[in-house]
Amino acid sequence: MLTFKNFNVADWFSFYRIFAAPFLVVLVWLGHRELFTWLLLISYSTDAIDGFLARKLGISSPRGSQLDSMGDQLTLLVGFIGLLKFEFDFIKQHYVWILIPFILYCLQMFVAFLKYGKATAFHTYLAKLSAVVQAAFILWLLLFGPVYWLFYTMILIGVIETLEEILLIFLYPNWVAGVKGYFWASKDQRRKKLMNET
Repeated sequence: MLTFKNFNVADWFSFYRIFAAPFLVVLVWLGHRELFTWLLLISYSTDAIDGFLARKLGISSPRGSQLDSMGDQLTLLVGFIGLLKFEFDFIKQHYVWILIPFILYCLQMFVAFLKYGKATAFHTYLAKLSAVVQAAFILWLLLFGPVYWLFYTMILIGVIETLEEILLIFLYPNWVAGVKGYFWASKDQRRKKLMNET
């Protein structure tokens, strides 16, 4: 049975992002661009904080990884909703580029749910880099306008990161959390153990 005592400090930062998402959507609907942007920055910041705390305090867990992933996905979705509202012309002009990583992401989610029954929580280095670049681009666009080299960098890293995640899904027969990337997966003792059990 889950109670408040079951959650650690890193989990609560993830909960913040989850609970903040609907309020951010309301700010978008009301047209409060500046307030939305600064609160979105706080949400992005908690993503870095909860991961750091989990590693520093040794409180990483599969549940925490799932909460972190859920918070990340909701924050990314909210950021995109904000762009649709406040930067629709930019989205309209570049929708083909945006669709490429989005379709791959949908494919990755489909494959993950098909195999594991839930989203992945690998938290690879590429995924972390992709999240940082996405946050930087979205926030900069909302505050100051588009930076095109950052936009195309975001698209490229997003594509590579998603393809790596799809590959990792096929490498791991069962759901695991905390895989740094393909290179590390080849040496992961958990993967070798799972392969031997199947």
